[in-house]
Amino acid sequence: MTNGSSRVGSLGSLVVRSSSNGSLQQNQLGLGLGFISNKKGSKMFANKEKDNGFIWIFKFVPRKKVGMLLLSLASFAAMLWILYIAKGEINQTNPLPIKLSGDSPSVDERKDQEITSATMNDQMRITLYDDKRVVSHAAPPPPAYFTGYTLPPGNPCENFRMPPPPADKKKTGPRPCPVCYLPVEDCIALMPTLPSYSPVLHNLTYIHDESFIKSEFGGSDFGGYPSLKQRYESYDIRESMAVHCGFVRGDRPGRKSGFNINDSDLLQMDQCNGVVVSSAIFGAYDLIQEPTNISETSKKSVCFFMFIDEETEKFMRTSGKLDDSKTVGLWKVVTIYNLPYTDPRRNGKVPKLLPHRLFPNARYSIWLDGKLKLVVDPYQILERFLWRENASFAISRHYKRFDVFLEAEANKVAAKYDNASIDFQIDFYKKEGLTHYSSAKLPIKSDVPEGCVVIREHNPISNLFTCLWFNEVDRFTSRDQISFSTVRDKIRSKTNWTVNMFWDCERRNFVLQGYHRDVLENWAPPPPVTGTTVVVNSQSGIIVEKPPKNSTESNVSNAKKTPSKRRRRDKRSSSRGHRKIAAGSRNAINRS
Repeated sequence: MTNGSSRVGSLGSLVVRSSSNGSLQQNQLGLGLGFISNKKGSKMFANKEKDNGFIWIFKFVPRKKVGMLLLSLASFAAMLWILYIAKGEINQTNPLPIKLSGDSPSVDERKDQEITSATMNDQMRITLYDDKRVVSHAAPPPPAYFTGYTLPPGNPCENFRMPPPPADKKKTGPRPCPVCYLPVEDCIALMPTLPSYSPVLHNLTYIHDESFIKSEFGGSDFGGYPSLKQRYESYDIRESMAVHCGFVRGDRPGRKSGFNINDSDLLQMDQCNGVVVSSAIFGAYDLIQEPTNISETSKKSVCFFMFIDEETEKFMRTSGKLDDSKTVGLWKVVTIYNLPYTDPRRNGKVPKLLPHRLFPNARYSIWLDGKLKLVVDPYQILERFLWRENASFAISRHYKRFDVFLEAEANKVAAKYDNASIDFQIDFYKKEGLTHYSSAKLPIKSDVPEGCVVIREHNPISNLFTCLWFNEVDRFTSRDQISFSTVRDKIRSKTNWTVNMFWDCERRNFVLQGYHRDVLENWAPPPPVTGTTVVVNSQSGIIVEKPPKNSTESNVSNAKKTPSKRRRRDKRSSSRGHRKIAAGSRNAINRS
């Protein structure tokens, strides 16, 4: 009766909210008195029936079995009692709304009851431990991803629009254009704490294969020999995938894998867990360019790695540009041993396309070709071209060509690769459905990138893209501009993921482009003006002209007088091609 009275008391506390609580309490009290009066009248009859029952049981059943029966009944009763108490605790923790009036519940109240009941059934799982405690487990929250942001109202970059190109008919080649960057401190504050969403693909692993069984065509000991069937399957995007991605042998990327790296350098690379800026010079092909305009925060938190081969190391030590510290300015110089390819340009595709394998703990990376000089802080570049656009991969489009077929013809004319290999690759892609670029591909802006800068996040879908892009370079020609759109479009057709292709003039805003070393060594400088001294910068190979001490002109290129006809002719012949680093050209980079 003690437990029963407590339940009645609890019920009384619930019905106080109703207007008919007085009559309900009286009825409950009357029922209780009636039960007490009837109990006395039936007491003798109950005792007699109980005695007869015990005599009947002992007559037919031995004592031992009776004891076991009673023990089983007691255990069963104890179990029912535990479950009854557990049910009462759950109901007290998650009480359902109770309506005590005689009217049926309204529609809204029925909906509330259904929602509450569904919440209890679907989101609560009950576990009964040995110590009889009841523990509830809430359903895990869905995974969180970076979803982008909008600049606050009034920010100068909110309504920034690129101005039209200057109307200078004398300069028709590529040039930089203004880019609106946020201050470095604001960029760091906006750096995402969560990774970007990776559509479909959530888990990516890489194939390790020591067998070296060659496929139909293409491939290498470094990248493996995936069959055409494996190639087709790699474009069937699934939640979990295993693909070829270089480094198919060895203990880990950089150790007994080809493209070998000293363990001390690997340890430093493993410690890069934020932003990495990387570049490479193989075959002593370029002169190292030191970054400028880098914030103190970036100098401390961003990793700058320059990969070189043994030939380049020997040249740098002989010329006095490299000592035992293996650092040049901000660059940490890492020597690569046992290069996988004989072609220096193909070797350069390893750090360019596979930084997520070389820096397994990094979140973001910026790749620069060896001839480029970085002149804007890395955090500003990441904010402008990745975070502000909510993109995980960004690359500039070619300044002139948008069509892969035109790019292939330009490579043949420039003898960038043998014509037969280029034709074979284009024919293979045509059979797979490659078409000329047109406005029908919008919002895709181009099929040809200017691949000297790659800005990316290291998330699964971005890693897959560069793995498959590298596999195409390993199977076909090393001209990665030809295979770029094929890989991008195949992934996009399965996931709706794409690449942020920004204007090439924006790329030229944050990097300056220099000459290759062989060009500098064979390039005869223009004849100087009378009294002008020609100085060759031994660090960068940049030619600078200094006016005489008595001259009022600060720089020959800013002279107001009209140069001679010969001077104009020499200037035209030396200014063809891309815009190069020259004295005063830093001022041409108009940043807002």
